[in-house]
Amino acid sequence: MTQFGEVAAFAEQLPFPMDPFQIRACEALEAGHGVLVCAPTGAGKTIVGEFAVHLALRAGRKCFYTTPIKALSNQKFNDLVKRYDTDTVGLLTGDQSINSDAPIVVMTTEVLRNMLYADSDRLRGLSHVVMDEVHFLADRFRGAVWEEVILHLAEDVRLVSLSATVSNAEEFGAWMETVRGDTTVIVDETRPIPLWQHMLVGRKILDLFPSRITPGKSGRKLNPDLLIHIKKRLAIDAAERGSSRFEPPRHRRGGRGPRGNIPGRYRPPSRPEVIIQLDKAGLLPAITFVFSRAGCDAAVAQCVRSGLFLTSEDEAKEIRRIIAKHTGELPEADLKVLGFDQWRTALERGIAAHHAGMLPAFRHTVEELFVNGYVKAVFATETLALGINMPARSVVLESLVKFNGDTHADLTPGEYTQLTGRAGRRGIDVEGHAVVLWQPNLDPEAVGGLASTRTFPLRSSFAPGYNMAVNLLRHMPAAEARALLERSFAQFQTDRSVVGVARTVERNERELAKLAGSANYNFAEFAEYAALRRAISDRERTLKHGATLQRRDSVAESLVRLKRGDVIVVPAGRRAGPAVVLEPDRDFTNPQPLVITAGAWSGRLSVKDFVDPTESVGSIRLPKHVDFREAPVRRDIASTLRNLGYAPRNRQNPKGKKKSDAAFDKELARLRRELKRHPCHSWPDREECARRFERYDRLKVETDRLRNQMNAASSSLGRNFDRIVELLSERSYIELGSDPVVTEEGEWLRRIYSESDLLIAEALRRGIWKGLSPAELAAVVSAVVYEARRDGAPAGTVPTGPLRRALADTQRIWEEIFADETRHKLPTTREPDSGFVHAIFVWAQGAPLLDALLAANEIPPGDFVRWCRQILDLLEQLRIVAPDPQVRSAAGKAVTAVKRGVVSVDATE
Repeated sequence: MTQFGEVAAFAEQLPFPMDPFQIRACEALEAGHGVLVCAPTGAGKTIVGEFAVHLALRAGRKCFYTTPIKALSNQKFNDLVKRYDTDTVGLLTGDQSINSDAPIVVMTTEVLRNMLYADSDRLRGLSHVVMDEVHFLADRFRGAVWEEVILHLAEDVRLVSLSATVSNAEEFGAWMETVRGDTTVIVDETRPIPLWQHMLVGRKILDLFPSRITPGKSGRKLNPDLLIHIKKRLAIDAAERGSSRFEPPRHRRGGRGPRGNIPGRYRPPSRPEVIIQLDKAGLLPAITFVFSRAGCDAAVAQCVRSGLFLTSEDEAKEIRRIIAKHTGELPEADLKVLGFDQWRTALERGIAAHHAGMLPAFRHTVEELFVNGYVKAVFATETLALGINMPARSVVLESLVKFNGDTHADLTPGEYTQLTGRAGRRGIDVEGHAVVLWQPNLDPEAVGGLASTRTFPLRSSFAPGYNMAVNLLRHMPAAEARALLERSFAQFQTDRSVVGVARTVERNERELAKLAGSANYNFAEFAEYAALRRAISDRERTLKHGATLQRRDSVAESLVRLKRGDVIVVPAGRRAGPAVVLEPDRDFTNPQPLVITAGAWSGRLSVKDFVDPTESVGSIRLPKHVDFREAPVRRDIASTLRNLGYAPRNRQNPKGKKKSDAAFDKELARLRRELKRHPCHSWPDREECARRFERYDRLKVETDRLRNQMNAASSSLGRNFDRIVELLSERSYIELGSDPVVTEEGEWLRRIYSESDLLIAEALRRGIWKGLSPAELAAVVSAVVYEARRDGAPAGTVPTGPLRRALADTQRIWEEIFADETRHKLPTTREPDSGFVHAIFVWAQGAPLLDALLAANEIPPGDFVRWCRQILDLLEQLRIVAPDPQVRSAAGKAVTAVKRGVVSVDATE
């Protein structure tokens, strides 16, 4: 028997030899250490998690296997059931509870967090916890859950943390060592399947780097054949434009120039053509990342219209069988609404889309077909890269720019690595391939930089919240709770950064003392004089800034007053001239009305477009619906504007401008008089002294800033926790004394897990959701759960009076909480959103899917199901937590009403 007998016994059960990093990690586990394993996608990190399962079973103990999302939990549950049996393995995801007392239970991380706070009996006998995809702790919405689990787990539980490759693995491991004890960090950056980088230029696939030289060895040196081919392509393009001159590509990663136009005549190959080229090169199956749900669906439609077939008749027959397995329970009427026939036609040809807007049953069908080799081309959004086991032979990137929710931004090296990491199927492919589509303004150097950079730092998103605060205070004194927060990875990273800042402050203080001691004049006296000069400059800046803000506020106020059809005149710039308002904007902070100008441009104006407040100079009667995206529509409206004869107003003559506020400011006048009376003002070398003193002053300002930064960083989480406790005590969720005590209302809050936990607890406490029908309760719950994917999405109609009152009362409570949070300098709770109210109401009333989707303002079916399930999650909590029996009863009935049809089918996601 070797020193690591269990590792040897476990290895014998595997159908393949273990890799060195897997052996090292398993040996550390058998030796009694916790482990942190960082390795690329597909490297086989989960083998280490499965060894933890093996150890727990051999010792007659328990192992919990946690994942960030339900889909991964289900996937791992099925894997472990195949290895062991249904008696040995259980599943807990919130939606499902299967054999939850089994020695091995797969669960979402939130479920384990809730168990820890409830001190569940199921924790007894727990020896190992696997945290798969632990890098999710960087997720700004759900990341805190991972750190809560790590901090709360009993010391004798061995933690197995599995992460994608991160550049600060050692830092994360050092923190794990401080909070969990002995932790072995194992980093493996070797992909089990080599990944080769290519660019598709026209219809030719070329290597990005010199042939068969890995990026690590060649650095960022590019393939000369690729550069020559691109240069020829640009020359041909220039010649086709009738000019011998052509511009080199601009140094950016994106695929399109201003206004989305591709320079010159070059047209990239169509999506069907790209798939055909990949097929000829033997690079299918392939995942093409499109970064747009609509783009994914459009790509599938293009391929089908082109007549592309990637399957045989036997494969199409098996595809139909798998489709029937996943969709057999869906009502026929719902399938018609969901475009089932078109979706099935594409699948039978080996082509599919994959994105969160799809129905889960459809998405899972695509996943099974792809893994089994029946679907050869998938067009997907980047969500596919997050953990789902769906590798391909090649990955195609149409663009290196994606919309991040606010703006179009370049892909980061971490995002590029994560996306291309899907290429190469272990045990099937000997190598994987990443293919970037070339366009004239795409710089190959930028692609080379992305492909050869491996920087993906893990940053904590941990922050105390209301639910966390009451749960901590229920289990420990406030001082201990504060100390626990200060042991978080967030505080650990902050404190580490403070060490370097402290060294800089010490060095600066020595330099300041040296400068003050070497001055050949009365240093203290000149410091007073310099302070006066600085106060005058600050005052002048404040007055100027105040005038600017006043002007901006006046302009913003004038924009908010505009109505649909109003004609305004843009005074200057590219949009100068008359414009008609299509869509007003009531956002007082930054109004951006949508307009069409006399130049046939459509877009949003802002405060920056106006020097002075604007006003309506007339109006145009507009049709009920104006499709401003259509050029003929814009031209017709522009023609009407030009015929009205409006012109830009002349700006005010500068000579006629009134004096600035500084000319009348008494405080500024006083400071100037005091400056002239100061003894240093008459020194002959005054300006020379001032220049020497400026160096001292700049260094002192910088040192004071760094010192404030240090003070703010130290115990920052603890201070936020104190503010939360103070707010909760004001609202009677906590009683302050020698040590805070959680009240009965606090007990409700303790069991509410939601972004809007305090708002929900207040609604329950005040009874504003009493008396609602099940459908009305589901609708008002949707307002605190749902969040529109884009600003300006239309709000749903509110069908009943009781529901209108409940929503209005919920909004008022939110306004009170928002004011309290602002006063206490806390992050604010998200405002209720009524955009899903009508949809969930009609669905809970028993309406067919078509009616619910129409009421949902064009929300895709997949999103409809996802929001329904999040509403179900909160309704399930209310069914248990709500203090009023009528609310509990209505919540239970609402669960039954919502959990039907497409919402109940494949609910294991």
